[in-house]
Amino acid sequence: MTTTSATIERPAAPQSRHEWAVAEVEALFELPLLELVFRAQQVHRSHFDPQEVQRSTLLSIKTGGCSEDCGYCSQSARHDSGLARQRLLPVDEVLANARAAKARGASRFCMGAAWRGPKDQDLAPVLEMVREVKALGLQTCVTLGMLKEGQAEQLADAGLDYYNHNLDTAPDFYEQVITTHTLQDRLDTLDKVRGAGINVCSGGIVGMGENRRQRAALIAQLANLPTPPESVPINNLVQVPGTPLAGAGALDPFEFVRTIAAARITMPASFVRLSAGRGEMSDELQALCFMAGANSLFYGERLLTTDNPDADRDDRLFARLGLRAI
Repeated sequence: MTTTSATIERPAAPQSRHEWAVAEVEALFELPLLELVFRAQQVHRSHFDPQEVQRSTLLSIKTGGCSEDCGYCSQSARHDSGLARQRLLPVDEVLANARAAKARGASRFCMGAAWRGPKDQDLAPVLEMVREVKALGLQTCVTLGMLKEGQAEQLADAGLDYYNHNLDTAPDFYEQVITTHTLQDRLDTLDKVRGAGINVCSGGIVGMGENRRQRAALIAQLANLPTPPESVPINNLVQVPGTPLAGAGALDPFEFVRTIAAARITMPASFVRLSAGRGEMSDELQALCFMAGANSLFYGERLLTTDNPDADRDDRLFARLGLRAI
């Protein structure tokens, strides 16, 4: 397996760690907002430089036609979202995007394919993409769905740094969002990724109609994994017409901040990433999220199939807040 300095990014985990009960995490959510943000900022400063934010770029390398029925996703073949299907991109096109992302200041390049899971013949070109992007000096991440035996090891041998596989939502809300696979299927893939020595990127989506206790349960499950994810993307639902969750009630922005803060407190050594939904966030809300412990974001105009703030706007925001990209 290829090992590089890019695979050792976060501070060393403490010798012992707290197992979080859902009620404990829910109690964090119940704190007065400014008290919660203050506590999260204290935890953040004990593990990270508060002025540093890691920037990743995410490219859809194969779009649409997925057989799964995830209620939030425009790429499901079961939903009439109007999204045009796209075959796997050529390696040269992926590399051109990776070079452009690096030139704009991204340090990690993430590649997403809309599959239930890759077939062996699908994996071969992805392995080449990982090797070639790695050679550019970028950290590499892929999200390909559920992995079969041996596939994680092949990705590790190609030099993959991170594998993204979100838990999405609370165990008792999962079947209201997805019915074509189980939460345990996702956990099994994370076990394969860990077993191959690849860093885990796993988070969830809020604003899908779940209640506060269910948001707390998602955070608790992530924090209580055998090793917490090195990277924790927190997504605010982007409501795509034609998907079952289009029309869901919008989440209170301060509840999103609370979710970020709870993730920071329960997973102190993880990178907590602002992910989908950031295009609808004001600069002021994003600043509050950074105060609450977010220290990573997706950078670039597209996030798979949805809009993201343009790079110039992010550069201006970083300058206004005195943040440094890493």
